[in-house]
Amino acid sequence: MQTDPTAPGDGASPEVLALAKVVARLRAEVADLEGLASVVGVLERAKGVLMAREGVSADAAYETLVRRAGSRSTTLMEECWVTLGGIRPKPGTARPPAADPVTTSGRTTPQGVLPAFGADPRPGRDEPDSRTLPAALPSGLAVALTDARSTDDTAEILHEALRLPLAVDGVMIYTLNGAGRLELIGHSGIDEVLAAQWQDVPPLSGVAALEAITSGEPRWLDDPERDAERYRLIGPPERWPTRAWIPVPGADTVTCAIGFFRKASTPFGGEEQALLQQAVRLCGGPLRVLEHRTAGPADLDVAAVQSILDAVSGAVILLAPLRSPSGQVEDYRIEAAAPESVDVAGRRGRELVGRRILETYPTVAGTPLWQGYLKALDTGITYEGEPFSYREVTAGVPETSVYSVRATRLAGRLVVSWIRQDTTTRENRRLATMQRLGNLGWADWNPGTGTVNWSDQVYAVFDRSPDLGPVPLEELPRHVLPDDRPAFAGAVRRLLEEGVPIDRPFRIGTTDGVRHLRLVAEAETDAYGAPVEVHGFFQDCTPQRDTELALMESERAVLVQRGVLQAERAIAARLQHALLPIPEQSIELVGLCVDIAYMPSDTGVNVGGDWYSAIELPDRSALFVVGDVAGHGLDAVGAMAQLRFTAKGMIITGSALPDAMDRLNTLLLHTAADSAATTATMIMARYRPAERRMAWVRAGHLPPLLVRGGEARFLPLLEGNLLGASFDSVYVEETLDLEPGDHLLLYTDGLVEVPGENVDRGLDRLAGAAAEAMGGDAPDALARLLAALHPAGQDDVCVLDIHLPADAE
Repeated sequence: MQTDPTAPGDGASPEVLALAKVVARLRAEVADLEGLASVVGVLERAKGVLMAREGVSADAAYETLVRRAGSRSTTLMEECWVTLGGIRPKPGTARPPAADPVTTSGRTTPQGVLPAFGADPRPGRDEPDSRTLPAALPSGLAVALTDARSTDDTAEILHEALRLPLAVDGVMIYTLNGAGRLELIGHSGIDEVLAAQWQDVPPLSGVAALEAITSGEPRWLDDPERDAERYRLIGPPERWPTRAWIPVPGADTVTCAIGFFRKASTPFGGEEQALLQQAVRLCGGPLRVLEHRTAGPADLDVAAVQSILDAVSGAVILLAPLRSPSGQVEDYRIEAAAPESVDVAGRRGRELVGRRILETYPTVAGTPLWQGYLKALDTGITYEGEPFSYREVTAGVPETSVYSVRATRLAGRLVVSWIRQDTTTRENRRLATMQRLGNLGWADWNPGTGTVNWSDQVYAVFDRSPDLGPVPLEELPRHVLPDDRPAFAGAVRRLLEEGVPIDRPFRIGTTDGVRHLRLVAEAETDAYGAPVEVHGFFQDCTPQRDTELALMESERAVLVQRGVLQAERAIAARLQHALLPIPEQSIELVGLCVDIAYMPSDTGVNVGGDWYSAIELPDRSALFVVGDVAGHGLDAVGAMAQLRFTAKGMIITGSALPDAMDRLNTLLLHTAADSAATTATMIMARYRPAERRMAWVRAGHLPPLLVRGGEARFLPLLEGNLLGASFDSVYVEETLDLEPGDHLLLYTDGLVEVPGENVDRGLDRLAGAAAEAMGGDAPDALARLLAALHPAGQDDVCVLDIHLPADAE
């Protein structure tokens, strides 16, 4: 035992003094454990020597040691040392008494093991020969096992002892932990990658090592094809055709098994099987000592703990510390878990058993929680941590939760429980948010006890103070408006008497006016069909109802407006037809052939303001006008009629073209002072047949198109703003001498404009089509032009084709 360390100076705090005492006590406990392990180790080694030398059981070897100690008046430990000293080789023999360790396959093992076994040193001895099995092998193996310092050393010693006599190529040692899983505690001749893959084996069927432990009988595998069907083989079947798994005898139950692998395809013979079983028996004592020395937690019935946790509510797990060679805790293994325990991957309960903390909760390392685990494990003082935030990913969505954790030491392990504090709060918050967004709330009624429960949102739906309490279901019809009360009361009565579900709208009066509500409820009935509980929800449908009424009013207004527009269109169409009675015609006027085409738009309910005039004047000249009033409907048709007849009157009375255009501009500007502003574009032309001269003036309109000799060109744009735009507009007259065969086109923008397209492209398209369609004196030239252009039909189209025949005199 170690004494307490020297007390710190007077300036040491109470916390430091307490910690010093804890450290001293822990050191004393460690020293006691080390001494106990040494004593047990010497005893087990001495028993192993007697078992190998005299062929007795472990209990008989122990009784022999006790009897000899009594007869010689020595202690049991002294007799053990006498037995061990009597079998050690003398100096100068094949095995030196003080052997230095050497390294084999990366691990330190005792030197000089192989020569003591009388192995056949001849090369090429891959196949075993039972006739040459060394008789000294058991005693030499017992001596070598006394130098084993770890379970890996035990595996190395077995491998070296049996490598040549039995052609054993690999050894694996498994132990069965409290969770029913196999843990690899030692191996030799097995590569590290394969050993890592089979380090931890869950309790599955078809595992030969597990069958050997649970049955207490060896498993001899010598048919690779058959064995691969029955067992989960370590490594490829052809790598080791012959295998053996032999249980290691224990004090009470079998918890270990040793596996032997060899490349030889010859099965283990009878003498070989006996020798392997004898070698395994010799390893029983050393393995128990080494397991006791290397095990961190004290012995505990983990299965019993698991059965207790199975009945526990909440998240609880049993952790076993995993220590590094220096003794530091590197991780914890979960040995038992309650059903409600869950990790970040969604594994629950016993699915967690055998896994490590840093695998299931990777972000815990280095946190105050981790330090609390260490403190509880070292001091035995229960750790109760402050609530902390832990970020996890659930269904791909990061989520931060608050936990409280408690850890208590139990037989060298930790019992850890935790509570997720914010689960209920978060769910309640989500439920409240859902009720608020849906403007609904839940309600429960118990007709037998008369109890009623309303959520907070129901009070808001009813505009009722929570101080007044909820309303019983049978009294609810009294709060409904009289017009809805009879039908609603009948539905409630059928629900309470017959259990018929209800889904019914109703209205109530509040300080803010009438509210439109909805009740959805159903009853839970007893064995006789009588309702015992009613569950349902109320929903405030007032916003939806107001929206429905607004939509109905809007639809009514739209229908009314549509009727007005249709009536207006009908009147405008009749007026337009009265002004332009012939949509398509061909006339002869003062020696000219004039083709006229008027196509109103085929969309919308409004009539456009496109118009034309082609008349003979008193002085035997001809007047041609094409105009387009902005807008549609009656206003556009009225402005069109005003311009059409005014232009005729002014030209007939002798006004020049620029003067007439200026007066028309003044007329629209004057009209706009009394009503909405109106604008228009126009081209006005006067043809005198004696000179074959066409004079024309333009007000914001597209230029006329002249087709001559198979070529089409637009006349230059003359100065002149659109009508009704400005009092300062100036209009200029230009003249054109027509030649026989010429075609002059006056048109509105509907002929060339396409929505979303530049008007220049439409003009180019018109010039190209006119050059092809208007050659010669064919009477259908305008029809061919319109067929080639395919006007869009979204605006009115008005076209005048003024043609001077080729045979004109």
